[in-house]
Amino acid sequence: MADMIYYSIKVLATAGLVVLVGEIIKRGHLFGGALLASLPLTSLLVMVWLYLETGDSLKIAALSTGIFWLVLPSLVLFLLLPVLIKADWGFWLSLLTAVLATALCYGVMLAILKQFGMKI
Repeated sequence: MADMIYYSIKVLATAGLVVLVGEIIKRGHLFGGALLASLPLTSLLVMVWLYLETGDSLKIAALSTGIFWLVLPSLVLFLLLPVLIKADWGFWLSLLTAVLATALCYGVMLAILKQFGMKI
């Protein structure tokens, strides 16, 4: 029962944060919403939950390193999406193209990291 309560708290806290950011942006506070959305809040929550559940600082360090390297290819989405939208590709085609390009960049990054002996 305690596990279910803990799990429910995790889900509600994490979902609440996402909803809060969305509501801030909808109300016209783009800077504040963008600032909150750009913070690594999900990563921080995952690190806190993982640490509370395992107490393993080395897992947190490994996770943090993996996140660092995988943030780089994710930037493609945020660079390409506005370019395609401004080029009149439409929202859905722009989003799909940016997501596919980002997925490709993730694959390339993982291959590069593997070449250097890094395992994520």
